[in-house]
Parts: sequence; structure tokens; C-alpha cells
Amino acid sequence: MAKGNHSIPVTPLLGGAVHQGVLGNGLKIVTDAVPYLQSVTLGIQIEAGSRDDPEQSPGLAHFIEHAIFKGTKRRSYIDIARNIEKNGGYLDAYTTKEQTCIYLRCLPEHIEPSFDLLSDLVCDPIFPPEEIQKEKEVVIEEISSVNDSPEELIFEEFDLRSFPNHPIGRPILGTEASVEGFSDIDLKNFMRQHYVPHKMLLTATGNVHHDEIMQLGVRFLGSLAETAGSQYFRQPFLPEHYTPFTVKLKKRLFQAQIVLGTAIARHDPLYYSLMVLNTMLGNGMSSLLNLELREKRGLAYNVYSSVTFCDDLTALNIYAGTDSNKTKISLELIKELLKSDALLHPDPEEVRAAKTKLLGYHIMGLEKMTRRMSQTASDLSYFGRYIEPEEKTAAIEAVTVDDIAEATKQILHQAPFSTLVYKPAR
Repeated sequence: MAKGNHSIPVTPLLGGAVHQGVLGNGLKIVTDAVPYLQSVTLGIQIEAGSRDDPEQSPGLAHFIEHAIFKGTKRRSYIDIARNIEKNGGYLDAYTTKEQTCIYLRCLPEHIEPSFDLLSDLVCDPIFPPEEIQKEKEVVIEEISSVNDSPEELIFEEFDLRSFPNHPIGRPILGTEASVEGFSDIDLKNFMRQHYVPHKMLLTATGNVHHDEIMQLGVRFLGSLAETAGSQYFRQPFLPEHYTPFTVKLKKRLFQAQIVLGTAIARHDPLYYSLMVLNTMLGNGMSSLLNLELREKRGLAYNVYSSVTFCDDLTALNIYAGTDSNKTKISLELIKELLKSDALLHPDPEEVRAAKTKLLGYHIMGLEKMTRRMSQTASDLSYFGRYIEPEEKTAAIEAVTVDDIAEATKQILHQAPFSTLVYKPAR
């Protein structure tokens, strides 16, 4: 192993073991060995998402996720597609508000060429002008697909209105105008600033051996270096960056769309309590929202809540799709539920049931390798360390009735709720 590269064992995991390593250039590597599997999932996570886009270039992080597939110094876009698929694997990527991930799945016997391909994409893209122009059209079509999906569109607009003066509110895809305006220099400057070792994490999950992955890391990623001008400081979120609002808009659609939400500064002691609270409120058939609006009242086919943990804030959203004439009663019921004893003074049995349901989601999620990969990356990004499943399980089981009451006061009553409603235009 090259000088300066080191690794340490972590703890046994369900089905295998997790090890962490660091290359001499500072790039972190985590392997999650699950020996009973017959596949490998490799991912490179970059600590850069839409909140890191330049103010004048929303959507740039996401566009780069597309653009790196269009050719490298050694491969054309056709070579990239064929290289992975001829070996029975597949290649994909995604961008969030805070991360970009390029990942692939392959068979163990193809791990070396797959590793080579993955590193090539993030280290040596060349952005061929003709292909980049075509990919701009592809991304604009992706933006159009969001505009054609009221449920996706309302969440995007909700964030824009909630955080008008903070980059966390920017759309991940950007706009048609911003995408059209991206230049070769924009792409290269963003990569020079963000695609650097100290902001990158390699995860290898499945039928893997840590020593082999470290050796491949040294071979294919060990020469990646920090670049001049790569210093970057993410704009922090402050409570005043959240702007409460109530807006109703007419849209060309058939069903009314409702989103309520709020945001508070990051509150680590309530992390697992908020997960359990969200499970009680709007996650699953037995959740309070589903029972009240769908099962008891027949007001909505789709109703749920979600909690999002970002680097420095926590956001909770509630969604419902309903008939235009039922928006008022739906909103009233949701707001009554948020102030009800079911959350402020919860039944111990309901808390226990929510914890059991959440634990089931957690354990079953570990059987999906891309989920394990992304969760490992999220742990290191959010907490600065890998959180073993047993520790998460214990933390969820330790949540009490009082914890739920405190989480309810913090997330549901500390900051005003915002409301966005799309009503069908007549």
C-alpha cells in the first residue's frame, strides 16, 4: 500500500464487516462487506449539491452529474455505456441538495475494470461540446417532466418560497435558462472546486475485500490532487433564512395539491425522535395522516409526511392530493392533527408501534445495497462517522414518549408552518 494510506477496522455489521480507510491524498474509503452477495456496489460521493451551485448558475451540480457521462480522455460516451453493460453491470448517478453520487453495480470478477471506469468519470471528463449541447436538451426535458408532475413541482416551489434568500431553496435541476447558459468554464471551475479528495468518499458494498478496494483506490484515485482555488465554504443556514408564507395558486391540473412545512436549525439530540415522530405522523398506512384523511374521511388517495436532515437544518413537510372542493377541510384536519394530544401527549403504545415500524424499514433497507451505500455516505457527511446498524437500532428503541413530545414542540411549534396550495384552474 502506498505510503500515507491507512485503514482501520470498524465493527461487525449485519452480514459482514465495515472498514474505513484514507488514501494519502485525503480521499476517504469505506467498505461494507456482505459476503453472501454475488455483486458489488461502488459509489463515489462528492460533498457538493444544488445548495453549492453558483448563484447565477442553479442546476450546475446536477448538470455535471450528467455531463461526466458524455466522454473522458480515454472513453467516448458509447464506450462508457458499453464498458459497464458488456460485463453485466449498470451505471447511474443522482444529485441532492448537498451531495452528488456516481455509482455502479457489477459482479466481483469485474471490479477492477468497473473501478477504472468510475474513477475515469470523476477524474478525467472532457465535456465534448456537441455532446454537452445535446445533454442540455436532455436536462431541459427532465425539467419539463417535473413541470408536468404537480406533486414534484409543488415541492420545488415550496422550497423556493420557504428559502428565498438561501441556496437550499434552489431547484436541483436548475431552470431552462440556467442550463442553456452553462459554459465549459463553468463545468471545469465547479469540478476544480468540488471534485477534490477531501470532499470525496468512495464506498464499496457487497462481495468486497477491504484490502483489495484500498489497493484499487491507490491505483486509480491515489494521484487525484487538491487544486488551486479549491477552497469553498458552504453558506450556513440560519433560522431567519426560513420565510413562512401562505399561498394559493391556480394551476392547470385536475387534483388540488397541498404542501405544509416548516424548518428549524439542526438539532442532533432530537434526530432519532424526529424520525419516530415522522413515522407516527405520516409514514405508512397506520400513520395519523393516512388514517385521518384517507381511511376515516376519504379525502385523499395520497397523503404523507417527510423529514429531511440537511447539514445545518431539519425540514418537515406534509403532502396531500385532494379534490379542489376538499382543500379547506383537509388543511383544517392537518392543522388540528399537528396540535393534537396524539403528538403532544402520545400514547406509549403508538410510540412503540412507530419505533417497531421504523426499525423494520431500517433493517429491510440494509438488504438493498444502493441504500446501504447512500446511508453510509450520509452518516459520514452528517455525523462525521459511520453509524453501525446496532447503534441506530438502540437509538431508535431508546426514544421515549417525552422525546416525541419534545420533538413535536421543536419541529411543529418552534417556527410557523408554511402552506402552498395548487388548485385546479376553472
